[in-house]
Amino acid sequence: MAPAAGSSGEGAVVTDRSGSGGHRPAARLSKGRPSESARPASGVDRVFHALGDPTRRAIVEKLSSEGPVSVSQLAAPLLITLAAVVQHLQVLEVSGLVRTEKVGRVRTCRMEPAGLMLIEQWVSERRSLWQRRFDRLGDLLAEEE
Repeated sequence: MAPAAGSSGEGAVVTDRSGSGGHRPAARLSKGRPSESARPASGVDRVFHALGDPTRRAIVEKLSSEGPVSVSQLAAPLLITLAAVVQHLQVLEVSGLVRTEKVGRVRTCRMEPAGLMLIEQWVSERRSLWQRRFDRLGDLLAEEE
């Protein structure tokens, strides 16, 4: 998709909203690619990033409770445009939480259990670590009595 005229960020000026009435140069944007620091590093990071947005969590909830649905059905209860829903779905797909499939003119979305299993494994590992630490603490406290 081509950027809108004047939206590339090159040479653009942003009005300073601090009340001073000044202007400052807009941040330079890379051509459609996020910077390396903006890109989540691992699968777990991508899933947490995807679930960090309330709209994406609502999409995941709907897909979890209703099963596969079309993008239009997902967008209906949300107070955002269809294009915004598609952008949220792209983030969810990259994270591995959602899979979409286009048949004819209809794009159907469904949950992908592997993304949730990744988070479940991550949480389980942390829980196991902390459980061992609490067990050791309990042992130390019992020795002091």
